[in-house]
Amino acid sequence: MDIGGTKTSAALVGPDGAVGPVVTVPTPAAEGPGAVLAAVAGAVRALGGAPVAVGVGSAGVIDPVRGCVLSATDAMPGWAGTELRSRLSELLDLPVAVDNDVHAHALGEAWTGAARGARCVLLVAVGTGVGGSLLIDGRVHHGARQVAGHLGHLAVPDATGLPCTCGGTGHVEAAAAGPALHAAYRRAGGSPDVPDLRAVAALAAQGDPLAADVLAAGARALGRAIGGLANVLDPELVLIGGGVAHCGPAWWGPLRAAFAAELLPPLAELPLTPCALGPTAAIVGAARLAVAG
Repeated sequence: MDIGGTKTSAALVGPDGAVGPVVTVPTPAAEGPGAVLAAVAGAVRALGGAPVAVGVGSAGVIDPVRGCVLSATDAMPGWAGTELRSRLSELLDLPVAVDNDVHAHALGEAWTGAARGARCVLLVAVGTGVGGSLLIDGRVHHGARQVAGHLGHLAVPDATGLPCTCGGTGHVEAAAAGPALHAAYRRAGGSPDVPDLRAVAALAAQGDPLAADVLAAGARALGRAIGGLANVLDPELVLIGGGVAHCGPAWWGPLRAAFAAELLPPLAELPLTPCALGPTAAIVGAARLAVAG
């Protein structure tokens, strides 16, 4: 399962990581946790088959040991405090393992994707927000309070004065996330008829200089943050995923250049690689949680 603020996806995953057809349903977040759990259980039942366990990657800060949601954004009212593992296990009469969705994404890439065989992996997911996950020897580093991975809240000069979704200012998410890039395009004088980041990226691909400049500025902010973090963590591999990663060369070129410029000399050859699994990554990683028990 991959539970997000707007949609929930499920698939049967085999012991080799092979993914069957994906069932996607709207997440009725506004109706509260009970409605969300009912929708999740319905998606599992719609898959058919005979699952032996359920793995869940969920939005929010998740305690994987207790199986509960520690905190969540306003996109999912009441989700914080939900005893996700026990309540879902009761609904489905199956064992359930849970973790944050970005951590699940990283586990999926490590199992069958771009990070197979790597011992120390930093994954950066750039979409509506900016999240991260650090895997060491195949295990997620959760931190002392389960909040490790909030890469989007690193302070960067490029975001000085920009409000962040966390209530602070100056964080990389405020300069590099999808909504932030679209907002930057509007602030810079871009047409109000351009509805979203996908359209901005299309303009950049067609040679529009304003669209390309906006993508480049956000990519540079992100690249500097990731490069600095790599100097601290010394990962074997850095993976980039999420919707913003589909913005094309106008985004990837400045990202790679800014990342490389920040690295200490011993890290000069550190790979910065696109994720391989696409939208099923968190589903695969959640299944890996279930397999691991």
